[in-house]
This record gives sequence, C-alpha cells and structure tokens, in this order.
Amino acid sequence: MNPGVVSLPFDLTRCDQPVNSLAAGEPVAYILPVMPPADRRSARAPRENLKVFSTNRKARYDYHIEETYETGIALLGSEVKSIRQGRATLRDSYAAFERGELFLHNCHISPYAQASRFNPEPLRPRKLLMRRQEIQRLVGKVEEKGLTLVPLSLYLKGRHVKVELALARGKKQYDRREDIKRREADREVARASRGRANSQ
Repeated sequence: MNPGVVSLPFDLTRCDQPVNSLAAGEPVAYILPVMPPADRRSARAPRENLKVFSTNRKARYDYHIEETYETGIALLGSEVKSIRQGRATLRDSYAAFERGELFLHNCHISPYAQASRFNPEPLRPRKLLMRRQEIQRLVGKVEEKGLTLVPLSLYLKGRHVKVELALARGKKQYDRREDIKRREADREVARASRGRANSQ
C-alpha cells in the first residue's frame, strides 16, 4: 500500500449498496453530490460594482445584440493609466480572429503624457483574453450565422481592465428608423409626464 493512500472497503462508484452503521463494522455507501456547471452570466460581478471608463453607444444603434461576454485585455502600463483617466474610446472598434486568437481593433487609447516616448501606437491591435473553448465557440457562431464581434464597454473589475464584448447582428436601415421613432416617442412621454408633475 502506498503511504498517504487510504483504502476503503467499498466501491465509491456504486450507489446501490445498503447504508449501514459504521459501528457495526460494515461497509457504508457514499453518494457524492454532483455540482451544477458554472453559469457564465451569474459569475459576473454586479454592474454597480464596476467602474466604466468607455462605452460604445454607436454599437447598440448599428447592431442587434445577441449575446455578451466578459473578456480580459492585454495592455501596457501606460495604456492602463490612460484608460483610468478616461482617455479611451471604442467608437468604430471591433474584434477579429487571428491565428486562433482574438484581437481588438480600432480601440483608441490616447498616449499617457508621463510615459513620453515609450507610448505605444494609440490604435494598435490588442489581444483579448478568453479561454480557448470560448474562442472556438465564437468562431463557429460568427462563421455559421454571419455575426460580428463588437465591444460595448471598457471597465475596471477589481484591479483589471475588462471588455464587454457582444456577439451582434447588423441592423438594417428599417430597424434603425424604428429605433429612432421609438426613442422620440419615449422622449415625448417623458416630457408629458414632467409637464403633468409640474402642473400639480
């Protein structure tokens, strides 16, 4: 017998053995609980605990959002400092696959003044950090359904900068017109509600 290894007088893989008393010196069958798989959405921190540095409003105007994901992003120290100062923009940015990895393109991070000549190119591609299985799943959805990957926001979670990435479908011109009409109608309702409140 190997040291540190405990030999049990029963087979853990069987759950049909009778449950008897240990005091009687007879085998006891244990049924091990099965833990449910982790829920990707429930694992995310509450939104109010996140400090958002940049949002991509244009993305929600141009696309129908199918799914969202939280990814890490590979940054240099000077880029993190610029982002913390609110000097990053996601407008016209997108994510694309390259050699089995995922990169964020067209995300503009302004040079950090104190870094002088060591600042990187503001629009350089930046690697997004996801599990390989998730990347492969996204590749399948993008290729099969003709969807696009667009960033929705850039925020701080704990000590790390994160990207909210959306799997999205481009809107047609009709959809955009309907969105404009809906927003105008909502504004009219809000103005009317304020007017009634002020008159009381």
